[in-house]
Amino acid sequence: MNTLVVSYGTNPREMVLQALAALDVAKALRPAMRIGIKPNLVVEKPASSGATTSPEVVAGIIEYLHAAGCKDITILESSAVGHRTERAFAVCGYTRLASRYGVKLVDLKHDATQKVTAHGQEMRVCRTALSLDYFINVPVLKAHCQTRLTCALKNLKGCLPDSEKRRFHTLGLHRPIAALNQVVKSDLIVVDGLCGDLTFEEGGNPVAMDQVLVGRDPVLVDAYAATALGYEPLTIPYIRLAAELGLGSAQCEQADILVLNPEVRPLAAPTVSPLARELSRWVEERSACSICYGNLLRALACLREDGVLARLTHKIKIGQGFRGQGGPGPGVGSCTAGLSLNLPGCPPATKDIVKFLNARLLVSQPGSV
Repeated sequence: MNTLVVSYGTNPREMVLQALAALDVAKALRPAMRIGIKPNLVVEKPASSGATTSPEVVAGIIEYLHAAGCKDITILESSAVGHRTERAFAVCGYTRLASRYGVKLVDLKHDATQKVTAHGQEMRVCRTALSLDYFINVPVLKAHCQTRLTCALKNLKGCLPDSEKRRFHTLGLHRPIAALNQVVKSDLIVVDGLCGDLTFEEGGNPVAMDQVLVGRDPVLVDAYAATALGYEPLTIPYIRLAAELGLGSAQCEQADILVLNPEVRPLAAPTVSPLARELSRWVEERSACSICYGNLLRALACLREDGVLARLTHKIKIGQGFRGQGGPGPGVGSCTAGLSLNLPGCPPATKDIVKFLNARLLVSQPGSV
């Protein structure tokens, strides 16, 4: 069965090491392999912005690889058009990381390219990405202003020269993204789900989720990520197209989802970003776990995107402080099970919260909280 490991916690290195061990990644590794690690460094912003991959996640991967005897390791990336990868390496902590662990950094903006054909489409791909024995894809779980989601499948766009990135946009993004994953195949995906941005791929509105996802199927990983953001996976065209191309399965319900450390889900972090502060107006939170609180904020962001958030009639109760309490709802999560109106789940999925709020709490005219 297709397996996806979800690891919760506050120490990214430990979370990654545990998840890789649970998936038994070492059995596929050989010391002589040329291994590439592709983070998401789309802009020159630290991971706390919700835009880029945490260097601590990559540190955990490198430590696991070293323990398996693998030493030929390259971190490769090409930041977004108009941004400098070299600067992103420095700002995001990768220059220091590479020095500490003795790994190479490759700025793909200066890499040679190779013409390839995938799904009937010609494209130019950076040669370093095509020359590896083992490719580790390390995206951030976050929203995207055009495709709604960016995670494993779309992260490979950073393996293209800037001219090709621009052309992908003229082609509509979705079909070429799916085709690209036929050419550059992810052997392993490690998703930084620590604090992705709710609405924009370049950061600014991070919401703490405190999780790391590890799997081998990029379609399954993105389907799970889409669900976390409140979307039905197959409504995102590149996920559907990748599944149709046989690149993986979008059926999360048929996968083996292995959850590590569910009991240590940390409490919700302060709502420091402007959007999170705005959305928190609709929340009554008492010692909520960050994953549950993050899912609720993502659901509220979906309602905001649909233009119906102002029609909520009540604040949403959430958190361990409501455990064992009765009284009026609404509440989300198992801790609010005693309330008169409750959506169960530990945590409830974002898409289920969206359905719950749409079905039970919206009124026809704008209300106030």
